[in-house]
Amino acid sequence: MSEHTYWLDLFTGTTWQEFLDAGMDVTGFREKRWRTVQKIKPGDYLLCYLTGVSRWIGVLKVTSEPFRDTTPIWHDTLFPCRVRVQPVVILTPETAIPIVELRNQLSIFENLSSPIAWTGHLRGSPTRWKPADGEIVLRAVMEGRRNPVVRPVDMAKLARRPPTLRAQIGPVTVPEDDDENDPAADAPAEPLAEPTLHTEIQGILLKLGSDLGLDVWVARNDRHREVSGRRFVDVPRLKDALPRQFDDATNRTIELIDVLWLDGNAIAAAFEIECTTSIYSGLLRMADLITMQPNLKIPLYLVAPDERRTKVMTEINRPTFSHLSPPMREMCRFMSISALRERVAQIAPVVRYLKPEFLEEFAEVCNLEEL
Repeated sequence: MSEHTYWLDLFTGTTWQEFLDAGMDVTGFREKRWRTVQKIKPGDYLLCYLTGVSRWIGVLKVTSEPFRDTTPIWHDTLFPCRVRVQPVVILTPETAIPIVELRNQLSIFENLSSPIAWTGHLRGSPTRWKPADGEIVLRAVMEGRRNPVVRPVDMAKLARRPPTLRAQIGPVTVPEDDDENDPAADAPAEPLAEPTLHTEIQGILLKLGSDLGLDVWVARNDRHREVSGRRFVDVPRLKDALPRQFDDATNRTIELIDVLWLDGNAIAAAFEIECTTSIYSGLLRMADLITMQPNLKIPLYLVAPDERRTKVMTEINRPTFSHLSPPMREMCRFMSISALRERVAQIAPVVRYLKPEFLEEFAEVCNLEEL
């Protein structure tokens, strides 16, 4: 049995350099990870992984209990959930160990449902790793220090500083999603063997919008997906590009919304689907849109399983979203997956005669005064 407990610790090239510049004695994580961070104990090992270039760059030993601190270390993100550490071994980006070199040793590469399924183990930190995998990484990094191999590094991928975009409200950033990194950025875009519920509902909404005679759009990073052998890119009326009527930041936000229905250059409806991920992430994307374009009256729908209804209503009515102009609860309706499926089956014979407004017949308002 391993004598150490291993945790994943994700860095970009930028946050790694900031960690080094700060003295290499404190590492941190996002506030939403606090519950997990509290499980880290002195003596545990942190496996340091560079996103963007997909390399193991070091191992740190935890030397303190977890604590919260807002002392600036990183420029772009606070990472207030922290532990003190001391380096066990540190490499350079050029001598760091590419994860693909450990493909035949790490369990995350076993029984893959798709060529990029392994990246799911690298989408957030801290995450506890199997001791056997942790020891493999530790040995590889230590060997990389004893016998360094220099490999070229794509500096653009290493930096991974979020681009700043222009909006009417000033410079902003538009995150890809709620993950801390995109480990699949360099991996081939292959459809999953079995579609997730999220992908299935995207497919239903795309087909429904197309059957209504509308143009449709699927989130830019989901275009490669398929349902029941039918690729999203083959859906009739799927747009290759969105109308360029907004500023860069607004367009970037719109491109990442799960599904859009388009009537000419106008957005007829926007859908965020939250099956298992944080409801908060989809609402934040909608909130960004409302904030940047307060005069844009787009029907917004948050689609989720029936059992998440209370959670959706609670999140939409949080103070953060209630102080938008207009408030989120006035812009967004809840649509249960069961209601969507039932209604789609009912309207099949007459779908081509309907207008997008028919969704209001079964989507629920989120205004507490009307519930």
